This record gives sequence, C-alpha cells and structure tokens, in this order.
Amino acid sequence: MNSEVIILVIDDEIQIRRLLEITLSSESYKVLEASDGKSGIIAAATHNPSLILLDLGLPDEDGQSILIKLREWYTNPIIILSVRNSDEDIIRALDNGAIDYLTKPFRIGELQARIRSALRLAQSANNSSSILTFNSLNIDLVNHVVKRNDEILKLTSTEFSLLVLLAKNAGKVLTHQYILKEIWGHGYIEQTQYLRVFIAQLRKKIEDDPADPLYIVTESGIGYRFQG
Repeated sequence: MNSEVIILVIDDEIQIRRLLEITLSSESYKVLEASDGKSGIIAAATHNPSLILLDLGLPDEDGQSILIKLREWYTNPIIILSVRNSDEDIIRALDNGAIDYLTKPFRIGELQARIRSALRLAQSANNSSSILTFNSLNIDLVNHVVKRNDEILKLTSTEFSLLVLLAKNAGKVLTHQYILKEIWGHGYIEQTQYLRVFIAQLRKKIEDDPADPLYIVTESGIGYRFQG
C-alpha cells in the first residue's frame, strides 16, 4: 500500500494500539495513535488521516460523541473497533457516520480487508463517474440504464434508486432505517419487511444466484452491504 496512506488509531488500550501499529505498519501504512477522544480529534484535524479506527469506550468521552464531532468536518472513512456488540450500538454508530464496525476481539485479516475496502470506496468516490461498474454489472447513472453481461435489465424506478444508493456506498454497511429513509422517506423507517421485498426483487434481477448473492449481502439484523 502507498506509504502516504495515514491511519489514525483512537483507542485507550495500549495493547490494541501496539498490535495495530505493528500490523498496519507491516502493510506500509503510516500509523498515528491517540489514547482519548480529545487528542484523537486534534490528531485528525492536524494530519487529516486517510482512515480512522475508533474505539467507543474512551476514557474522556464516549466514542459515539467523538464520531459525531468528527463527522461535522472529517469526510474520510471511520471504522469502529469496540467490545460493544449489540445491534443498537452498531446501528447507532453506522447512522452516526461510521463506514464499518468490528467487535473486539477481531481477526487481523478481516480488519485488513475492511480497511482495504474502505480505502477503495473513498478512492472511487473521489474519482466518481456517471457509470458504476462491478464485474458484469454496469449502472449508468445519467441514462438510468442497468446492464448485466451487456443485457439491459428492466428495473422499476424504485429498484433503480435502491440499487444506486447501495452501489454508490459499495463496501459500506447501510442500516435498514437509513435505506428506508433515503428511498421512501421518514414515514417508512420501521417498514423493514417492505425493504426485504424490494431487496429480494432486485436480487432476482441482478444476481446470478439470488439465494447466494454476490452483490447485495445481508448484514443480519442491521442492513445491507453492496460489494463488487
């Protein structure tokens, strides 16, 4: 990886910081560390890291509050690393602007993969074009045309909007509530069954095997992740 990629670790556990410093440095990332929320915000503002790994259990302020403060101005990916594993904590963090969430203890290989995915997503957002391509799937944002293996798919306007929302956030977990609000409005944020029906319809059209989807992956109890 490019040595210019800077990752900021905000975590009060010195063992975790040491582990991440060793692991990430071996991947040629430049690693910065902060042991509390205040110094983490200062480090983020000073160095503008490519990605932040944020713990929720910080000594001076809850990590969710730090996440909200960072998202007032910081636009690069933030991945949560936390012992908290309830759906409520995960959904709240994702809705507050985290791109991903791993519970401790985590597998190093999985963390590295999530970091690569988040950095790719950020890079593709910076180089956005009018056509999104994922393997054999092409989404023309201007002409509202979707092709799979060069064949045009017949999507409803709602199915197209849903696919575009997922694809533009490829690699990121989107909660049920976020998707429902973005596509159908605030009045639908509790209608998760409604969303499941549309996801099933979309999978039938874009997936080779809807029962084993390649693109639209379910994050159980939380939402969906589009991967290419």
